[in-house]
Amino acid sequence: MSENTENTTTEETTTAAPTGAAQLDGLFAFKVGMSAVFENGERVPVTILKYEPMVVSQVKTVASDGYESVQLAFKADRASQTNSATKTALSKVGFENGAKFRRELRFDKMPAGLTAGTKIGLDSLKKGDVVKVTGASRGRGFQGPVRRWGFAGGPATHGSGFHRKPGSVGNRTWPGRVMPGKRMAGQWGDETVSIRNLKIVDVIPEENVVLVRGSVPGAPNSLVRLVKV
Repeated sequence: MSENTENTTTEETTTAAPTGAAQLDGLFAFKVGMSAVFENGERVPVTILKYEPMVVSQVKTVASDGYESVQLAFKADRASQTNSATKTALSKVGFENGAKFRRELRFDKMPAGLTAGTKIGLDSLKKGDVVKVTGASRGRGFQGPVRRWGFAGGPATHGSGFHRKPGSVGNRTWPGRVMPGKRMAGQWGDETVSIRNLKIVDVIPEENVVLVRGSVPGAPNSLVRLVKV
């Protein structure tokens, strides 16, 4: 009887441990890729996001920093990749050699009771929550206007000298310049993109995984921000 009692107590403690962490209205996660799940016989495309355990490394206030935010540190770094100042700052919150990532979250109403060293739980997000996902879109390098903006281009035959060119971009004598914002060739992608109203399909705490309906910006292994709307 004593062995069974001890085993039961250990299992309950292990399961309940993550729920003791603080909850926020937003998190950071790494994009893994896309998959699909079935809900009520319907195939739902989802993006798999991997959550890394996060710790509050600093709470910024208007009095000390001029604005309010919560700074989160996650993913332990190697000793050779960090400096003494970072080690000293993050050793107080449980990182021996610093953290690879330190990111901030701002909220309209800052949560109370957060201090440096507070752990953030994955249960901050729940199935059915609606979030705004922000990330850096895939960078595609320097592209012409046809691929970058979807221009139709000109005829391909009959001696046409206008194939994949942007066409006229200038003005007459006045103002005699190309107006700002003209759609021309240039860098395509690698921009901060936000997609609103994406639904959390499922949260799998055993694997630290969040499933979001639809696609999110960014390449695999890129970091994205999820904030409840």
